[in-house]
Amino acid sequence: MESLEETPWDVTISGTGIAQSLLALALSRSGKKVLHVDKNPYYGGSDAALSLQEAEEWASEVNKATVQLPFEDATVYSPSDSGLSPSRAYTLSLSPQLIYSRSQLVPTLVSSRVYRQLEFQAVGSWWIYKPTASGDKDLYRVPSSREDVFADEFISMKSKRTLMKFLRNLGQSQLNQESSQEESPAQDDLSKPLPEYLTSKFQVPPELYDPLLSLSLSQAPAQKTLAQYAVPRIQRHLTSIGVFGPGFGSVLVKWGGGSEISQVGCRALAVGGGVYVLNSGIESLNQDSQSETDDQRVQLRLLSGETITTQYVVGSNWDLPSQTQAPCDYDQVSRSISIVSSSLDDLFPATAESGPIPAGAVVVFPASSLGLTDESPPVYISVHSSETAECPAGQSILYSSVSIPGQQGQSLIEGAIEKLLQSRAGPNAKVLWSLRYTQLGRAVAAGGETLPANLVSGRVIRFPPPSLDLAFDDSIIDLVKDAWTMVMGDEASKEIFMKFEDREDYDDEE
Repeated sequence: MESLEETPWDVTISGTGIAQSLLALALSRSGKKVLHVDKNPYYGGSDAALSLQEAEEWASEVNKATVQLPFEDATVYSPSDSGLSPSRAYTLSLSPQLIYSRSQLVPTLVSSRVYRQLEFQAVGSWWIYKPTASGDKDLYRVPSSREDVFADEFISMKSKRTLMKFLRNLGQSQLNQESSQEESPAQDDLSKPLPEYLTSKFQVPPELYDPLLSLSLSQAPAQKTLAQYAVPRIQRHLTSIGVFGPGFGSVLVKWGGGSEISQVGCRALAVGGGVYVLNSGIESLNQDSQSETDDQRVQLRLLSGETITTQYVVGSNWDLPSQTQAPCDYDQVSRSISIVSSSLDDLFPATAESGPIPAGAVVVFPASSLGLTDESPPVYISVHSSETAECPAGQSILYSSVSIPGQQGQSLIEGAIEKLLQSRAGPNAKVLWSLRYTQLGRAVAAGGETLPANLVSGRVIRFPPPSLDLAFDDSIIDLVKDAWTMVMGDEASKEIFMKFEDREDYDDEE
């Protein structure tokens, strides 16, 4: 077997985040010599899933890092009498994301034949926190279907009629798109802020602004979220319901979310002959810019001390040497992962007859519910039950996010968690452990800006910063396809991207 230094690599992928791992999956049947390295000792990059001990070690590494990472200001809260189970009883995702049934990721996982190695679980209800004088029923379940609207006890009859008008319009618009007809006239003037659009086009009352905004998962204030951003995402939410089963439209991946997808992609490449080296990223990069011939190669020095040559290098700013990083303005969000001593069963009702018991729920705290003005962003809490295998029975995981970095954002998250536990947990429920941090990345533009493309410099392909969206960002599939096309060259025209047949030794692969 040739050593790393002796092998003429076709492509070296740096980092095992979702984008890089999907590229590894796409190249797994290509016959190319692929080296996949990661400076971390674990798979997943910014999408990694960690045990308690690993999370605490990770926080320490973040705070003493001498180079820029996609995370900052990590702190761990762990009271001495917490009552936690052993470290390995927990699998905590650094970047949890929902996957909608209508996402481009789903057909990609199916056509590439790796979906069998993943277990999907339903995300059921969306909840809005609406303080009441009595303190009862502070959480309001957002109606997501025609049946939900008619059964709702809080929306007035007039508001129900306007809401149904809006929902019918979205349904008709979807039919028009599927039949390649022109969009409905009511879709005009989407450049307005969502509240203004809802009022001017459908006479939707203000009481419905927050519920509809929550279905879009916008992390921006309502007045800064344009209809052209929110309306397609609300439509995605509604049209995804029922695709995989009754009563839900989005799913989680059991055992670690995005980290599981990363590992599935990496395993596929390993089966196809790719070579993996963890604990060894790229230390330096030397690209010959004098020649543009087909045999031009890039020289890399790995952190392990080995020097290799490769035709292409692919990674993100955080996975490539600092001297090659492209200037970038990062967005920031405050995030926390909290283990709580309650199963919060009330948040996971079956949302349709014969439907599954969900393993996930979304709770939204509008700025006004936290004592802020409407110009402030909402706090989102994605609640995962023990059925996700992320925590022991009788506990649950709260993944919280707000687009205000630093201590102010963390204070808002703590306040939201306290209100959630007071509303739906027993009097003795408490936070057993939490990890709080700032994440850097790319906010999916609520104002309608164009999303970035891969940055190509010679034979170095750089993925843009990872998305900070709360749902899987489908633009990743397009970015991966662009990188795959460049690496494959003329061969790309002979292959179908991510379209594979089952391997004959499928059982061995499993």
